[in-house]
Amino acid sequence: MTGPVPSLRGLPRDLHPIAWWTWAVGLATAASLTTNPLLLLLVMGSATVVVMARRSGHPFGRSFRLYALLAAVTVVARVVFRILFGGQEVGHVLLDLPEVPLPDWAAGIRLLGPVTSEALLAGLYDGLRLAAIILCVGAANSLANPKRLLASVPPALYEIGTAMVVAVTIFPQLADSARRVRAAQALRGGTTTGVGRLRRFLVPVLEDSLERSLALAAGMDTRGYGRSGGATPRERWVTGSLLLLALTGICVGTYAWLDPTAPRVLALPMLAAGVVVAVLGLVSAGRRVERTRYRPDPWRAAELVTVATGLAVAVLGWWFAREQAAVAYPGVDVAPYLSPLALVVGLVGLLPAVATPLPSTALSREVAA
Repeated sequence: MTGPVPSLRGLPRDLHPIAWWTWAVGLATAASLTTNPLLLLLVMGSATVVVMARRSGHPFGRSFRLYALLAAVTVVARVVFRILFGGQEVGHVLLDLPEVPLPDWAAGIRLLGPVTSEALLAGLYDGLRLAAIILCVGAANSLANPKRLLASVPPALYEIGTAMVVAVTIFPQLADSARRVRAAQALRGGTTTGVGRLRRFLVPVLEDSLERSLALAAGMDTRGYGRSGGATPRERWVTGSLLLLALTGICVGTYAWLDPTAPRVLALPMLAAGVVVAVLGLVSAGRRVERTRYRPDPWRAAELVTVATGLAVAVLGWWFAREQAAVAYPGVDVAPYLSPLALVVGLVGLLPAVATPLPSTALSREVAA
């Protein structure tokens, strides 16, 4: 019997979920810093290629299609809103719709009216940016195991992490429920069409996904997830004070960093101080949470490469938006183009598709096929 030959990337295994989320957040950060449709399409293409190459055989690995559908609906809705609520009045008129008169208290809002090509392009660019961010989040949910992600959450954030994991698993569970309900209905047959067919499909899918979410929450509660140990009033007071000071410092530092008129001493120094105090507060809060880990996920070269890729894309995207603003934010009256730096930002995100090992479940599925 001959089996698959391990590649240079190592034996098949699942990558650390935090590494996938760091990579996806880096791509989403770069996408949020530009409206260039060509670069946004490159970012979405990079996320799609990595998901197709490295998604596992688990149910959450099949949820990327739902996020792609949501991204497409977002683009269409953004363009439709531009048509319904008007856009730029000056430009090349493509469709001259009658404007609906509104009362005086709705001043500043225009309903319908002339539709210009500039307004449609502006809506398309904004919609593509939102779609790219949604697709990056969907890539993280399709690649990272949410239950393993919960095991990697710091002890201080365990209670919040339990709720977050239950929330982010709703889309993967919807995909799995839709697949099973569709297979069951195909076996039963039936000629119901229209609204009846939609009701026969949606009601079981929503009911099954809700039951699975509640079962996940009940199972985690039974095993002690999210429970914190006892703490004295003094420990609670110290932890709360540290977190409150950290939140204040981060808010002040972020505002001063974004506002060029604010004193520079309140920018990065205050932000750094807030982060340091936040780390101290998390360490203090995590001391009262006792838990054990069985076979913790390792951090190896593939995880480091994936994290470095996400950080590199985010930093390059920020530098690109700052130094090449004309390319990052093209006008609607000129054709967008890509510079060499923009190509690097859009293509660096493909690195995890070749630098990470195959998931074990995906390889076993290929061997079975």
